[in-house]
This record gives sequence, structure tokens and C-alpha cells, in this order.
Amino acid sequence: MPCHEVEIHVFPPLKEETQDDLYSLTRFPDDAVRLRNPHIQEMEQDILYHLALGSGSHDLVEMFSDVRFVCMGGTPKRMEGFANYIMDEIGHKLPAGTTLLDISYHSYRYSMYKVGPVLCFSHGMGIPSVGILLHEVIKLMYHAKCKNPIFFRLGTCGGIGIEGGNLVITESAVDGMMQPYLELPVLGKMQRRPAILDKQLANDLKNLHCDTDPFSVTVGKTMCTYDFYEGQGRLDGAFCDYKEEDKLEFLQKIHDANVVNMEMESLCFAALCQHAGIKAAVICVTLLNRLHGDQVSTPKETLNKWQEYPQMLVARYIKKQIGLPFDIPQREHPQVVKNPKQAHMVRQESACFE
Repeated sequence: MPCHEVEIHVFPPLKEETQDDLYSLTRFPDDAVRLRNPHIQEMEQDILYHLALGSGSHDLVEMFSDVRFVCMGGTPKRMEGFANYIMDEIGHKLPAGTTLLDISYHSYRYSMYKVGPVLCFSHGMGIPSVGILLHEVIKLMYHAKCKNPIFFRLGTCGGIGIEGGNLVITESAVDGMMQPYLELPVLGKMQRRPAILDKQLANDLKNLHCDTDPFSVTVGKTMCTYDFYEGQGRLDGAFCDYKEEDKLEFLQKIHDANVVNMEMESLCFAALCQHAGIKAAVICVTLLNRLHGDQVSTPKETLNKWQEYPQMLVARYIKKQIGLPFDIPQREHPQVVKNPKQAHMVRQESACFE
């Protein structure tokens, strides 16, 4: 039987939105988040499937209306660690006898922790995973009536011309073909959304770097790929139809075009945040310099330390925004413990009488 070709159309270019246009589409007069989807208002309940929350089952205003900062990273473990870290940095207190709870535990997909005005999520790996989460988090901001939230992606990446253990702040994202927009098939037509990030936010973050920090900070373009192996020109995947010199030529070419790192989420993150009118930034730590190899050989202990660097910079920004000194933590030991050494001795004494 003859094959039938599927005709692909591209949505005609939309009129470029001014800042005023974008604001009116994405904000109510009181600065609360407005959705670019009129159907949500007609629904009896909006179920956020992958967060295990619903607009009818939960009081989302009571739970989340004070959220000002949304921080996302790849793994549940990393974001749980960040939630505990930011709790100490801003001095947020939990009631005695309680601990942080993964609010989305019953979804078995993403993790979510709330620390005062900071909401922490794991977004999984790749564009499809972060895209699904962003749809539901943006809707959560709408249902909770949050005002002008700021989104951050804290991640890891491969540096291009930058050695491992340093930070890259994304000024703009491109795909594997150097196109600065996210392509998404919608109803048989290709939707293109610009992957734009807030330049002032990127500069503000860079300016929080201290001379004593064990890392450098570079602002540049990020290449976001749909694949970890062939899509990033690696030589160590199950398939490889190119030579090492082809890989190095490509990496040098994009490096000359100011691409300084590679990862797999920034394009979608930037495009959806821009479409929602949300100020956003991507801060990643490099795990290696791709011009020197493909596999990460750094000891795990060092990698774990490096992954704290994006958290340090974002914590400084949050503290500055809420009026706290950004260079010192508000609490250096668990909030209910005055003297860690004596607390350890008390636990030892108590254990003797079990």
C-alpha cells in the first residue's frame, strides 16, 4: 500500500507582544497570575494530576497564596536538600515536632516542598517532563492567586569551554539546530514559542557572586537538546554515526556563537515561562568541559558539593528580595536545637534507658 504523507503546517507568526500586551494577558490588575486559557474558568474543578492537587479538593489559596519564588531541579533528592537548605538560609520555622512534607508524594511523579514563600519542585529529566510540570505549576499559581512569582531552574549541565564546578546563567536558550524557540506540534500545526529569559534577573544573579566563592559565573547561551547522547554529540551512546573530529568541530562552532553549556530543559522552561509572563532564570553547574570529553569522572562527593553552588546563588537572591542579609545564613543548626553537641549527648543518655 502506498504511504500517506502527513502534511505539517506551521502556525503563522504571531504579532510580537509588547510588555504591556503580555502583562494584560498574564496578570490581573492586582498582579495575580492570569491564565491564557479561558476553558479553565468553565471547569467545575481543575485537577492538577501530576501534583496530586485539585482546585475543588484543596484550598489552594490558603496553602500557596504567599508563594513568591518557585525553584525547580531535576531530582527529588536534590530538591529536598534545597528545601532544607533554604529553610536554614531564610530562618523559616516549622512547628515543633513537624518536618518538611513532600506535598505531591501521592502523585509518585514529582516532589514538592513548601518553605514559607519558596516552593521547591523536582521536574524530572528532559523537555516533556518539565513541560508537564510547568503547565500545572503555572495553573497552581493562578488558583492560589499568587502575585508575580519568580521561577528558577537549578540544574547541572555540560560546559563548553568551561571546566567542571562552575556556574552558567542562561541568557537565552536554543535547540540543537540553534533555533531560539520551542517547537510544539499543536492540532497538526507547529507552534513556535520564543525561549526568552529575563536579562535583568540574570544580571542580578551574576552580581551576587562573591570573590571568595569556589566557582566562577558565566552568562551565555544554553543549547537545550532532546537527547543526552547523540543529541549532545556524545561518543559514548549506544549509537554513534560520526567521528570525534566531527563532534569537536560542532562544539567549537556553537561555542564561537556564545553557547557555553548544554542541558535538556532550558528551552521549554524559558519558552513556557515567557508565554506565561513569568520572570525566570536558569542556573546550572557544569559537571565537565565537553571539549575535553563526554563522561563524568569526578568523584561523587565532589559532584554533590558542586550541585550546591546554584542553590547558594539563588538563596542569596531570595534573601535579598525578602530583606535578609544575603551573605550569612539565618540559622546554622536545626531550628529546635540550641547546642548541637549537648543535643547529641542528651540523645546518647536517653538511649541508655531504652
